[in-house]
Amino acid sequence: MNTQGRFIVFEGGEGTGKTTQLKLLEQKLREKGFLVFVTREPGGNGSEIAEKIRTIIKDPDHKNMAPETELFLFLAARAQHVQKHIRPHLELSYIVICDRFFGSTLAYQHFGRGLFNLEEVKRINDFATGGLQPDLTILLDIDPEIGLARKKDQQVQCRLDNEKLEFHEKVRKGYLNLSETNKDWQIISAENEIDSIHENIWSHVSRLLEIV
Repeated sequence: MNTQGRFIVFEGGEGTGKTTQLKLLEQKLREKGFLVFVTREPGGNGSEIAEKIRTIIKDPDHKNMAPETELFLFLAARAQHVQKHIRPHLELSYIVICDRFFGSTLAYQHFGRGLFNLEEVKRINDFATGGLQPDLTILLDIDPEIGLARKKDQQVQCRLDNEKLEFHEKVRKGYLNLSETNKDWQIISAENEIDSIHENIWSHVSRLLEIV
């Protein structure tokens, strides 16, 4: 059914339910006959090198990691991920769905950490990705206090989960800023019911894919 690969990204802070919504979208697309490749960042489906970098980034014992180190680890993983997995699947006309991408770098490392200026971060990301841009970015938005409360119910916590509330509030503001300045971003409240969120997401995806 596919005639052209499309790149769809899910963004959002902690506890927004991205994983649940990503799985629902994957199922819907497969039912419609699309080829689908689901992946994530940091790391990547099938990317051994990027996944090893993910382990370093998310290790809660690495509390002393410099912000600059964090940024370049993310970009190193992304460069490997894009070149060896995302682009090849797009060229084979897959719908690539990715849990986080460049938006997370801007929200967490620029707005959250205060690293560099926006244009500098964009330039080094473009070098890492060869200029690859998502066709559609779904931003699942939630109050950080609610999102972090959801995360506390999970047994596994990572280094970024343990950041102070102030940091996560900066991340949210960064995401909202990005959604206002990028026409390919769509913001959806993550505080609604799961089915309602999915239907909202599908309305944007079906428009992108020109599904009647």
